[in-house]
Amino acid sequence: MHIIVLVKQVPDTSEVKINRETNTLIRDGVPSIINPYDMYAIEEALRLREQHGGKVTAVTMGPPQAADSLKEAVALGVDDVVLLSDRAFAGADTWATSYALSQGIKKIGAYDLIIAGKQAIDGDTAQVGPETADMLGIPFVAYIRNIEQIKNSRMVAERMMDEGYDVVETSLPALITVVKEINQPRLPSLKGKMKARGIKVASWTAADINADQNQCGLKGSPTKVVKIFPPAPRGQREILSGTLEEQAATVVKKLKEQSLI
Repeated sequence: MHIIVLVKQVPDTSEVKINRETNTLIRDGVPSIINPYDMYAIEEALRLREQHGGKVTAVTMGPPQAADSLKEAVALGVDDVVLLSDRAFAGADTWATSYALSQGIKKIGAYDLIIAGKQAIDGDTAQVGPETADMLGIPFVAYIRNIEQIKNSRMVAERMMDEGYDVVETSLPALITVVKEINQPRLPSLKGKMKARGIKVASWTAADINADQNQCGLKGSPTKVVKIFPPAPRGQREILSGTLEEQAATVVKKLKEQSLI
């Protein structure tokens, strides 16, 4: 069984910086981590490999420094890694990112399942998973919290909903996104760390994956960030004191003064 995991290197949330000219994230020189939700995707892929055999390949798109996240994935137990890195990919929105990932996956070849985290913590769009599946022409299921069975090229899983869960069945190959309830990620092993230290990360350019550069990066992004600005101050604030009844009466009085009630 061949499982592909989509991994994204994201800025440490306490260190986010924006390029005011391009309105894109500044990633060079910024502390980065593996997107936390992708850690659950990696763990689930490793568990499935332990049950069914086969191998796990981790794929990411990003600058050269994203290779560090792939090495971390190797330390956790991933077999192979691929980095999609090219200046042509810079500034990609979710659509252009999904296009590059789908092209990279096509170059990798046959696979049974693709797993990704439900969303990235930097963009929070949850769009790359379904868009990549659509470009590959395979089924997609979101918010998987448990994989019950994989047999005869079909998968039965639990999809988390607002109230409870659905039991869904899909043919394979397919792409799923997982939630943190699915497992508890493991820590890297000493053997894994040693392997990661010596691994040479394969890096593919747009030409290597036969990608149309007009569909990559900023050039291939149908969405553009026009402006970034901090929220406007909400005005004067006042802390109320007294009993709950007194505070409620004060709020009602102030709302009446502003003709809001």
